[in-house]
Amino acid sequence: MSEQEKGLIVRHYQVEGRVQGVGFRWYVQREAAEIGLRGWVRNSPHGHVEAVAAGSPEQLTELEAALQQGSRGSRVDRIRVHNLEDSEAVSLKEFQIEGAV
Repeated sequence: MSEQEKGLIVRHYQVEGRVQGVGFRWYVQREAAEIGLRGWVRNSPHGHVEAVAAGSPEQLTELEAALQQGSRGSRVDRIRVHNLEDSEAVSLKEFQIEGAV
């Protein structure tokens, strides 16, 4: 693990509500990239959006606020957050949108 990866926290987010078909993934990708996070966002087959992000506690707090706010036209009802192993950060690249599962 490199010095850059030490101190990173990795979290998985499941965002529920009206978050598909309203530009939510693009919004999350833009916000996460501006914050400087690594990871991905994608639609799930269950109608929610999921994301994995790696960053400092402050960066993740900023992302969580953006997720709660949502994109124009979206409605966020619930965000489920799960901490992942720090080692997961190694495989994460620049924040991107992945295809639907």
